Amino acid sequence: MKVAVVGATGMVGQVMLRVLEERNFPVSELIPVASQKSVGKMVTYKGTSYPIVSMEDAILAKPSIALFSAGGGTSLEWAPKFAEAGITVIDNSSAWRMDASKKLIVPEINGGLLGSADKIIANPNCSTIQMVMVLNPLHAAFGIKRVVVSTYQSVTGTGVKAVQQMENERAGIVGEMAYKYPIDKNAIPQIDVFTDNGYTKEEMKMVNETKKILQDDSIALTATCVRIPVMGGHSESVNIEFYKPFELGRINEILSTVSGVVLQDDLENALYPMPLTAMDKNEVFVGRIRRDESAENALNMWIVADNLRKGAATNAVQIAEYLLANKLV
Repeated sequence: MKVAVVGATGMVGQVMLRVLEERNFPVSELIPVASQKSVGKMVTYKGTSYPIVSMEDAILAKPSIALFSAGGGTSLEWAPKFAEAGITVIDNSSAWRMDASKKLIVPEINGGLLGSADKIIANPNCSTIQMVMVLNPLHAAFGIKRVVVSTYQSVTGTGVKAVQQMENERAGIVGEMAYKYPIDKNAIPQIDVFTDNGYTKEEMKMVNETKKILQDDSIALTATCVRIPVMGGHSESVNIEFYKPFELGRINEILSTVSGVVLQDDLENALYPMPLTAMDKNEVFVGRIRRDESAENALNMWIVADNLRKGAATNAVQIAEYLLANKLV
């Protein structure tokens, strides 16, 4: 199976290559793709060096699957051209997520929606993926009425430039700025641009994508997304109000059996999810589960996941694995 990785030199693209290797995805030929200035440079996969090629040459190579992580503009321009050539595109940008004709997929939740006719498949936003992995089984059991989420998001979600800004600031070096403000020793309550309603695009992604993935527009959801100076993953404080009453023991029992979710909730031993321990892991970690004593049928929890892994690269590769296992490519 020929596999193209579009955006192979970026942070997510590099992790995609690692995840493909770690999960032993049956790649017969790797086709790394990046911007024109990177064509001819080499990337390494399973100990072998591969030259980066152009978009046009990647299409001519006829891969079965193309994993895209090169930004929304690139995806809008090139994903249809790959699809027209019969190549299945799994796109990590926001370009196609809310397109009514495209599936927005977290395989553990709604992989069953996919068919062989789906040639452009959207990978959800990183902060949405980790939240819905926990919400989905609880929604099935108790019915979610309302969600209030505040995120604490890693600089890796912005990219290499942001990581470098943070490292420069910590070293006392004046360098290029990915953010309008310093990020070290700071928290910036803006991720993406503001929309007319005063929310950022990131916040509205969480609202709209959650409803699409869970296939329930009745869920009331509001979000505040904040960038903080950490590596390793995104953290989320999530308050959930259910229609049905629940017991905390049942919540823990449900979450402890969900594939891809790890329950870390041992207060006696101060065990709870953190970006530092979630880094380079493919699972979603949940803990600090407690009843919200201010509201009926409500609870609070803390969810952490590596945004470059399950929040991006791992989920995309899992979609590819689902397509392959079900003979859809």
